[in-house]
Amino acid sequence: MEDIERDWDKPVAEAGIAAKASVIVRVGMLDLGAGTGSFRVREMMHRIAYPLGVHVRADVNLTDIEAACTDGKDRITEVVDLPTTGVNTERIWLLEHFADWFNVNLGEDSMYHAQSTISEELVEHLDSPDARHSVMRAVEKDREAVEAIEALENAGRKGAGVAGAGDGTGAAASAAVEDAPATNPRSIGRERTSIGIRPIASPKTKAATHRPPASYAEHFDHHAPAAAAAKAAASAAADPAGVDSMQTVAAGAGAGIAASASTGTASPAPASAASSASTTPSSGTPSNHGGHRITVREAHERLDLIERRKPLYSPAFAGLASAVACASFVFLLGGGVYDMVGAFVGAGLGHWLRRRLFAHHLNQFFVTFVCVAVAALACTGMLRLIGMFDPVALEHDTAYIGAMLFVIPGFPLITGGLDMAKIDFPSGVQRVTYVMCIVLMATLAGWMVACIVHLNPTGFESLGLDPVLNCALRFVAAFCGVWGFSVLFNSPQRMCLTAAVIGAFTDTLRLELVDFAGVPAEAGAFIGALLAGLLASAWRSSVRRGWLPPYLDYPRICLTVPSIVIMVPGLYMYQAMFHLGQFDTQLALDWAFRAFMVIICLPIGLAMARVITDKSWRYDI
Repeated sequence: MEDIERDWDKPVAEAGIAAKASVIVRVGMLDLGAGTGSFRVREMMHRIAYPLGVHVRADVNLTDIEAACTDGKDRITEVVDLPTTGVNTERIWLLEHFADWFNVNLGEDSMYHAQSTISEELVEHLDSPDARHSVMRAVEKDREAVEAIEALENAGRKGAGVAGAGDGTGAAASAAVEDAPATNPRSIGRERTSIGIRPIASPKTKAATHRPPASYAEHFDHHAPAAAAAKAAASAAADPAGVDSMQTVAAGAGAGIAASASTGTASPAPASAASSASTTPSSGTPSNHGGHRITVREAHERLDLIERRKPLYSPAFAGLASAVACASFVFLLGGGVYDMVGAFVGAGLGHWLRRRLFAHHLNQFFVTFVCVAVAALACTGMLRLIGMFDPVALEHDTAYIGAMLFVIPGFPLITGGLDMAKIDFPSGVQRVTYVMCIVLMATLAGWMVACIVHLNPTGFESLGLDPVLNCALRFVAAFCGVWGFSVLFNSPQRMCLTAAVIGAFTDTLRLELVDFAGVPAEAGAFIGALLAGLLASAWRSSVRRGWLPPYLDYPRICLTVPSIVIMVPGLYMYQAMFHLGQFDTQLALDWAFRAFMVIICLPIGLAMARVITDKSWRYDI
């Protein structure tokens, strides 16, 4: 701690190994807490370590990281533990932008996104209420900059034509335009500017009634008098006019053009740059050629903002999304209107209660048991209420299974399989074990409710719909279901809709292949997951090539996992537990093996897509 405090206000590239490791490991901790797999956590830590000249060897498990960091002279081992695990796709997305912002400001190329200005704008405005709209502002700035460059080129051509051969002015203007670096809408985002980092307003400059929560940075300020004095002096010197002027410089397209024309800009990094970033630097620290000298304090302040971000959706809206997702899930399983209504009520109430209980940091397994029981009882009660007017509703005994599906931990299930595909068995086995514990608690609660209220789930009856109409309704249901699960994962709305489009195509194709082509359910799951992975890769490539807007560039895992979570066989897993509770072991094993075969095919399909589209997965190096 003393070493970090001593380097608190130093440029992070010049700080000691302890301060560098604090940034590297904290990024990994935030990524791990967001629910991503260990392979992505290691990748993210390497992305941060590379421009610092640090080599990282990390053991990543479900809730802990042990990382050994060395810069060739000193070595430090840091261990962090998380109290629990969860899923937050917005944080995964923000950390990718943080990694690009960090690398560009330390003189390296951006790793994840084609336009580094998107990351710069987003990370530097994380403390603003409209932080999510900053990517749109960055796109607009790039567009204005490109238009200004085109106008400059046109003016140069006109000047050359008017001046003629006898006047040297036209020739000079033409030569100046030819010597200027080539710029296009996709490369201008990578140009390095010298506008620096927009300072975060201190509590003194904000309203007196507002006090942000305790942060990592404030912890060190409390224990470091020198750092606290420096921060107070900086806050006293800072004034609104200075901040506004810095933002004005950042927004000025002309200043950016002048800077890039005078200094020359590096060409966009090749596709292999991302895969080579994890390699240990051969010697020394990469030079900070341009960009802002980020201090240890500034890096942790940005990470504070990412860590402290509140969920995007209220418990009530998340409950609505859960209701929509589970009702859609029930239709895809073959349920009718009454089944969907029951699942809608049960899942909505169950997830709303789960969010409220998680706010008190209660044990996950206890919360899962209670919320599943409440969801099943609410679904059954709703069907009994409808049965007072239409007795047919009383025959829908299987609907309560659909009301339980919001607790199925699809994200750790898929990432656990991907970890094992990367030969990371400790992390993969831990994630799969965690999934089995959650499923066990959920199915046990559902079985107990079924025994108390005398339910006998025998499956959903055929609806007898026209094949074309059924296909269209499946497409709509898959879209709504993936959208709902994406909201549960705290995805921004554009990310939710993108994943929903991918999931609508893949899940509809899977079901149609099973029904009309005679494809086994396991093979259908593999094909659906493979297609989801390929579509997500094609989507991200389209953004990087400029075919889609740059603000639609999302991490692949944030698109693929929500789009195939709806394929997880929750019905099979519950049927296995139900028959096990009835001591019908033969049927229990039959349903359990059906679920097992589908479950293993989902991550295998995603892993195959990564092998096809990603060199770092294709080769064991």
